[in-house]
Amino acid sequence: MASIHKPITLTLLASTMSSFLMASTAKAEVSLIEAIADGKVSFSARVRYETVDQDNALKDADALTLRTTLGYKTGLFNGFSGFVEFEDVSELGSDSYNSTTNGQGMYSVIADPDGTEVNQAYLQYNGFGSEFKLGRQEIFYRQAPFHRFIGNVLWRQNHQSYDAISVSNSSLADTKLSYAYINKVNTIFGDDRNVGTFIDDGVIDLDAHLFNVQYSGLPMGNLEAYGYLFDYEDAKTTSSQTFGVRFSGAQAVDESMKVLYSAEYANQSDYKDGTMDDQGYYLVELGTKYKGWVAKLSHEVQEGDGVSSFKTPLGTNHAYQGWADQFLTTPAQGLKDTYFTVVGNVLGAKLVAVYHDYETDEDGLDAGSELDVLLQKSFAKHYTVGVKFADYNADDEYTSTVDTEKFWVFGQVKF
Repeated sequence: MASIHKPITLTLLASTMSSFLMASTAKAEVSLIEAIADGKVSFSARVRYETVDQDNALKDADALTLRTTLGYKTGLFNGFSGFVEFEDVSELGSDSYNSTTNGQGMYSVIADPDGTEVNQAYLQYNGFGSEFKLGRQEIFYRQAPFHRFIGNVLWRQNHQSYDAISVSNSSLADTKLSYAYINKVNTIFGDDRNVGTFIDDGVIDLDAHLFNVQYSGLPMGNLEAYGYLFDYEDAKTTSSQTFGVRFSGAQAVDESMKVLYSAEYANQSDYKDGTMDDQGYYLVELGTKYKGWVAKLSHEVQEGDGVSSFKTPLGTNHAYQGWADQFLTTPAQGLKDTYFTVVGNVLGAKLVAVYHDYETDEDGLDAGSELDVLLQKSFAKHYTVGVKFADYNADDEYTSTVDTEKFWVFGQVKF
């Protein structure tokens, strides 16, 4: 069982909480005790079987893993509250897969290493139209699973969290202003993962400033602007800054049909000691929603010049560019992804089907295609079961990927 990190923000959290307690009167201490006792316990368990079959020298992988979480959120005391969540990932059965930490490099990767850790632990204050958090927390600015730039990688069994200070304010009409300073990224790889000096015991050290503004007061849709500045302490040349804007909305055609649309642009360049050349990001989407079914065509471009490419290193990238995870990191040549998505309901279960066609931004090489299908059903408020399949077909023009099939069966309980 892996050891638990004790980052600087948790030390600050303990110090802040201690000072707060010492400053309380005897009467207030009773109220604080009541607030702590009047909290809410949360629990989740997700068991998942995953198989990976790739057209290369690696052995086929299969893994049966269990993710469990136990959390507690206190009641409010003068606007303050606290939350702590423990997370455990356990292997059930054989280890015929490469978890990235178990030494089974002859198998394909299933990045769900064993480990127990504090996934979240923060002090929260709500007041003046704002929400403040100090400590280890999950951060994202869009609804799951579409955490394009900042996310918790919720598909993997070990979620990604951040040692951070974050604040959001909704005082202005139809506006949400958010800022976060991140000191450490607690990656999905757990305590035993080391990658050069970049990831040390599963942690990335950086100074990151996140700015996000969302405005919903426009008649045609929602506007989002953002700036994400990453200064990596142990990989200085990869430091970057990203500034972008997104517009998305829906318009009713009649009582049963809506037209859906989105457009987004971002620019990424070097920051601090970074060395990358400027690269752009473009997204255009057009679709329709009819009687509970959604059909949408999307075209996404991450530019690349063969040396530098537009990247989203803290995003939940599994939700983009295919569930076979062949493009979790943008190739140096960049990537163009044209994909068609259908979402609907079949016999009470949610169906998601996506077809991707890939091409490199530089030289326009055919980078393959992929079909993804998910069937998932939730019931009795607390339970979810599902199956998921990804089939990526490589092309001879682009030799950095291989034919890959992945299959999952999963079940979850959440209280």
